[in-house]
Parts: sequence; structure tokens; C-alpha cells
Amino acid sequence: MKKFGILTGGGDAPGLNAVIRAAVLAAEHQYGCEVVGIRSGFDGLLLPNGLVPLTPASVQDIHSKGGTILGAANRGNPFARLVERDGQQVVEDASGEVVTRIAELGLDALIVVGGDGTLAIARDLMQKGVNVVGVPKTIDNDVGGTEMTFGFDTALNIAVEAIDRLHTTAESHQRVMLLEVMGRDAGFIALHAGLSAGADIILIPEVPFSYSLIAEEIRSRLAGGYLDGLVVVSEGARPLDGEQVFSRAGDLLALPRLGGIAQQVAAWLEQECQVETRTTVLGHIQRGGTPTAFDRWLATRYGAAALRLAATGQYGRMVSYQQGRVTDVPLEEALGHPKRVDLQGDAVRAARDIGICLGD
Repeated sequence: MKKFGILTGGGDAPGLNAVIRAAVLAAEHQYGCEVVGIRSGFDGLLLPNGLVPLTPASVQDIHSKGGTILGAANRGNPFARLVERDGQQVVEDASGEVVTRIAELGLDALIVVGGDGTLAIARDLMQKGVNVVGVPKTIDNDVGGTEMTFGFDTALNIAVEAIDRLHTTAESHQRVMLLEVMGRDAGFIALHAGLSAGADIILIPEVPFSYSLIAEEIRSRLAGGYLDGLVVVSEGARPLDGEQVFSRAGDLLALPRLGGIAQQVAAWLEQECQVETRTTVLGHIQRGGTPTAFDRWLATRYGAAALRLAATGQYGRMVSYQQGRVTDVPLEEALGHPKRVDLQGDAVRAARDIGICLGD
């Protein structure tokens, strides 16, 4: 095996550049093979100037930088590619062109770094004969088959810092402060950050909440002499017998965008409890900037392990972090079991034990 492609798909996450760097350095120092960077996810295989040679010199010191030097594409699905035909935008299956292009380039395998959506595309290409190795990436920490995805630790630390800052202004102005964090359908960021930073209420997608119960919690807190409150809300949280809240509708290629639930909760609390509320939506601050030491450490190990799998012909697998070590699992197995907060796990139990309200 002499030539591999590497791409980063989906949203960006701190640590992507560390994966790229590690794969390139491992190819150079351990296996004597070539790595080609594919820009803008799978789109780079179909675009002019979509490829870039990667050498140790070109990846020097990128591990400390956020984002990805290769770029990413949330809508870069070759099985559903938006093209213009006769003045009309239509969705076509361009996967055959991608498979042909990979063969023309002489790529022995693709190292695909992404979340569940990007890795699902990799699996589907594998079924068309492409050799793939997966690397799990998402700040949401919701990819199955691994205990940890890189990017999560950085997002978590940013959320904890935000909660710490909101605590001080909540105390100063005697307000209830709400922080909305990312996570899609998994509540890991909200739960871990809220538990770490001392939130009073944590709302996550896995536990549909009761408006009346969270209002009761705030009233009880105020009656107990506390003049403020801190509520951490995952963007995918939803009320009992209610739906998730979206800030943007979906279209031909993109899913609806979650967002706005914290503002609805704030309005309810203000009306029901007669308290002043403020809402902060952390948004893409969670994605950007310098990765933490843990995310650099994990991403570097992932990159080296992915190249090791590719160079030894172990295709159709995804690198994984389990019980303190980097290993690998079948890609199909990882995608078959999306990860969600374990409601019987010790994190949820700890939150309940110390009096944090989960809305149920």
C-alpha cells in the first residue's frame, strides 16, 4: 500500500489538524507511503484543485490550530449531490464518479475523519468497493463504538468556562441564567458541563422535561434564599409531549437546524416564576479555537492508528478509544449503535444525587 487519501467531513472540531499531521508523519516515518489531502470533504474528489499533497513540512505545527487545513463540507454527500441541470437544481447520485476518481488517482484507501453522517458515507462507498478507514470526530461525542471522540473535551471546557462566568453575573443581578449548548440528539456536553460547573437544572434530549417541574425547581430555589439560578440546556432538549425546536427548516440536503429551546424555557420561567432571565447561546464558539491537550493527544493517536490500519490493509474499520487505549472496531458496528447518555449511568446518578434537576 503506497498512496492514501485523507479527508475531513461534516462540521469542524478541534483536533482535526492533529489527526492529519499524525497520519502524514506516520506515513513518512513508519510506512514510506504518500498521503494526499482531499479538500472540502468528499467534494474534493469531484472539484478542480480538490487535492493537495501532504508532506511533513506542510503539516508542521498544525496540531495546535483549530479547524481543518483541508476544509470540511456539511453537505458533501456524493450519494446526494446538488447540481444544476437545465437551470434547475436537482439532487443526483455522484458516487460512481467518486469511485472512478479514486481509482484514477491510484489511492489504495481513504482515511475518512468525521461524525456519523460522514462515516455513513464512507461505509456506503466501502460497499461500492472503496477501501476506507474511519476516524470518529464530533464535539457531540455521539458516535458509537468509542468512549470518546476528539473535539468533545474542548467543547466541554468552553461550556464550563461559560457557566462559571454566567454564575458570577447571575449572582450579581439576581437572575436566572440559561446556557444553550450544542449536542444534537445527545446530551453529553450539557450533562458533563452542567455537572462540572454546578448547574441547578440540566435539560438533555434523553430526558424529556416538564415545564411545571422546572418552574417548581426555580420557585423552590428562590424560596430557599437563593436569588439566582443556572440552567444548562442542550439544543436537542424537548418538553414532555412536545417537539424539538429548530432555528432553520431543512432542505433537499440539510437536516433542520436545532436551536431556540433555551429561549422558550426562559420565557416560561419568567412568566411562571416572576424572575428575570437571560439566555446565552454558546453556538460555534464550542467548535472553534485551540484544541485542549486531551483532544490533541487523542487526535494524534487516532491519526497514527488510522494510518496503521490503512497501511496494513485493515479496511472497513474505525479507530476507537476504549478503556484508556486506542483500538479499532468494525465501521458498520460503530454506525449501528449511535451513542446517547446512559440514563442509568453514574453521571446521571451523580447529578440526581447532588440535587440537580433534569426536568423529570
